[in-house]
Amino acid sequence: MTASEKTTTALSAVTLDDGDTLRVCQDGPRDAPVLLLIHGSASSARSWDALVPLLVRDGARAHRVVRVDLLGHGGSDKPDDGSYAIPDQARRVGGVLDRLGVGRAVVVGHSSGGVTATALAELRPDRVSALVLVNTGPGLGAFIAPEAQDSAGPVQWPPADEQIRQLASTGFSRPGYRVPDALLDEVRAMTAHTFAATMRATRAYLAERALPERLAVLGKPLLVLFGAEDRRWRASSAADYRVVPGARVELLAGLGHSPILEDPPRVAGPLLDFAALHG
Repeated sequence: MTASEKTTTALSAVTLDDGDTLRVCQDGPRDAPVLLLIHGSASSARSWDALVPLLVRDGARAHRVVRVDLLGHGGSDKPDDGSYAIPDQARRVGGVLDRLGVGRAVVVGHSSGGVTATALAELRPDRVSALVLVNTGPGLGAFIAPEAQDSAGPVQWPPADEQIRQLASTGFSRPGYRVPDALLDEVRAMTAHTFAATMRATRAYLAERALPERLAVLGKPLLVLFGAEDRRWRASSAADYRVVPGARVELLAGLGHSPILEDPPRVAGPLLDFAALHG
């Protein structure tokens, strides 16, 4: 299947025991091995749209691709009184897997989605067969983007298109990259509170303990893909994950923080090879 071919996405709303409702997208056969995709901050399941057609079928092998809009993002609830702490986000994702009847999945996280993926593996190791982190900074010491990019966000809310484009600019390898309009919509769909709270939550989780240290004790197969031209996190920091026994780390030359958007086939190839071994 090529990226230009369409997949049929089933959308649903899953209400969890605590009353939070999350939007879920599913593609592919329901009896196929599961790939769970977790988006980054100020984004949604739509950030994976270009990659999903490449994952649903890889030659003769099919996958069930599940995507979740985290609380505060996309089509999911955005309560002002909800907890946006990373463990709580992971707990909700685990609850979605339970409701969908998913036994185990290869869990793929982009950017801060990799932080939630790590927390899911800590909280629900029974549900995670392996982890793939795409441009997920290992710890706060690797952060290189301006502080304003990862703090309270714009003073004006909702922000103007140009403000959003400026905030998103470091998410790509080259200045002037045209940020897809769909991603602008996802930022506008957030509230000022959810934007700030989710950013703070990621920083708090990384400040408590770096990801390689967390992952090293979990015993989960790990693939790290990192755009070598990342303008938010030092690409050299990807080597920090080598402390995880058996970890595979690949730098993607010429790509930035969002290779899932910039060059989906270069992400799909190693991801599918890895999933074939561990899915």
